[in-house]
Amino acid sequence: MLKTFAQAAADYCAAAEKRVRQSVPRLLLLGTLAGMFIAFAGVAASIGGALAGKIASAAIFPMGLTMVLLAGSELFTGKCLFLMSLLRREITAGRMLRGWVVVYLGNLFGSVLVAWLVVQSGLLDGISAAVLSVAEAKAALPFAVAFLRGVLCNFLVCLAVWMAFCAASAGGKVISLYGPIFIFVLCGFEHSIANMYYIPAGIFLCKNGELGWLSLVQNLLPVTLGNLVGGCALGCILYLLYGRKSA
Repeated sequence: MLKTFAQAAADYCAAAEKRVRQSVPRLLLLGTLAGMFIAFAGVAASIGGALAGKIASAAIFPMGLTMVLLAGSELFTGKCLFLMSLLRREITAGRMLRGWVVVYLGNLFGSVLVAWLVVQSGLLDGISAAVLSVAEAKAALPFAVAFLRGVLCNFLVCLAVWMAFCAASAGGKVISLYGPIFIFVLCGFEHSIANMYYIPAGIFLCKNGELGWLSLVQNLLPVTLGNLVGGCALGCILYLLYGRKSA
C-alpha cells in the first residue's frame, strides 16, 4: 500500500520538523549508527564484489540503507530531502544545517570505526588488493568527475528514501529503496558516507604510505558537495510537485 504523494510530502515534512529538533548528542549517536550501517554494507559489498563481481556488490549494498531506515538512524545524504521542509517553512535553515553537520560527523565516526575494526579483525586480508584498488581509484578521481558522480548518486539515494517513505509497510520500504541503490552502485556513482568506509579501509591496509587521510579529504569535498546538489535538487522537485501547501 502506498501513500498519496501529497500526503507523503506532508508526513515527511512533519517528521523532518521533529527530527531536526533532536539534541546534538542524540543526532551524533544516530549518525554514528547510520555510518556503521553503511560501512557494514560496504564491507559485505567489498567481499561480494571480490568474489562475484560488481553486480554482487550492487545487489548487497542496498542492505545498508535498509538498516538505516528500518533502525531509525540518521544518514547525511538522505537528510538532503529536508530542504523540502525548509521550503514549506516548517524548519529553519539553521536547524537544517545543524542537523546536516552533526549527522555528517556522526556518519564519519561510525564509518571509520567499522573500517578500522574490520581491518584489525583480518576480515579483509584475503581481498586487501581489491579493497586498496577501490580506495585508490576513488582518491584519484578529478574534482569535477567526483562532484558529478556525487550529484547523480544522491539524486538516486534521496529517490530511494522518498520511495521508501511512500510505502506503508517494512517490506514495501525495502522493495522500494532497492532499485535506486542497486543502480547507483552498479553505475559507480560516488556516495560520501560510503567513501568514509572505502577510503579509510584502504588507508588502514596501505603499507607504503601512498594513500593517506588527505586522500579522504580530497575525495569527500567534491563528493559531499555533489551529494548536496543532487539530493537538494530532488527535494526541490518534490516540493514543486507535491510539497506546496494549499492556499
